[in-house]
Amino acid sequence: MTSLSGNTDTQPSPGLAGPAPVEELPVVPVRHPGRWVGVGVIAVLLAMLVHSLVVNPNWQWAYVQGYFAYPAIFGGILVTLELTVLAMVLGIVGGVVLAVMRLSPNPIVASAAWVYTWFFRGTPVLVQLLFWGFIARLYPELSLGIPFGPRFVTVDSNTLISTFTAAVLGLGLNEAAYMSEIVRAGILSVDHGQGEAAAALGMRRLQTMRRIVLPQAMRVIVPPTGNETISMLKTTSLVVVLALGDLLGVAALIYGGNFKQIPLLVVASLWYLIMTSVLSVIQYYVERRFARGSSRALPPTPIQRVRARLRGGDRGTTHRRVPSPAAVGHEGGATR
Repeated sequence: MTSLSGNTDTQPSPGLAGPAPVEELPVVPVRHPGRWVGVGVIAVLLAMLVHSLVVNPNWQWAYVQGYFAYPAIFGGILVTLELTVLAMVLGIVGGVVLAVMRLSPNPIVASAAWVYTWFFRGTPVLVQLLFWGFIARLYPELSLGIPFGPRFVTVDSNTLISTFTAAVLGLGLNEAAYMSEIVRAGILSVDHGQGEAAAALGMRRLQTMRRIVLPQAMRVIVPPTGNETISMLKTTSLVVVLALGDLLGVAALIYGGNFKQIPLLVVASLWYLIMTSVLSVIQYYVERRFARGSSRALPPTPIQRVRARLRGGDRGTTHRRVPSPAAVGHEGGATR
């Protein structure tokens, strides 16, 4: 209350608190002893692995070094990459077509796509590769004409379907069955109102799918497609049963002559690791590109994380300005 004498000097009353004093107290992070136990176990296992790689002479690292850059190995790598690219292109295109067929209102079209997916997912890809490799035993000639009628074009099966073509068909048609489910899941993830709005604007079904639905479904389709590409790179090793000169096939051909199985298998494994690692990096940045718009801020890349840690320095102990216990009690009394 203001006094009548006009004195404007004010003093804090005993029941009211002024600004709380602040002091710096060290804040130590919580200790996690279980993590250090895990680190110890991993360190022991890693030491055992390194000891085995260095001491065991059966690895024959000299032969590994000698065959790592062997010209025939590079030829096998090229065939492996060609198979991966062609099979994935065939698988993605076929998967999109099958996914659209599965979602078609026509029951015959949807059932045909379901039967295709059921058959190719239900039989091993190795068996499918063998069928395509021996297709001439089943159909010596492939013809185009009228069923139970005249044939207009007839081609020898061995001429039309070479070993490389059989490998691409076996891998690509099998991949199409898996990609159809991935694409179908991506299409179903798009809100149904998007299609209704496009139909209200007069767009046809295929236009809606190509311009509206598929671009939005890419956020769901891209990650598993990257995984399928990496898996396809490794699955190409199955074409060794067709005597095709891919990476594993070339390695098998070499160690069949010099009986150095372990060094050649190590060489093949190292090259598969290198190629899959490159594909993993590409997949990461492709996913990051399609993630734009789904979140306001993209997560930092691994390089950005390393730079941030290097700039951050030691984060073991930090200092935070916190109120002292007396100040906390004083503020508590002021708020009552």
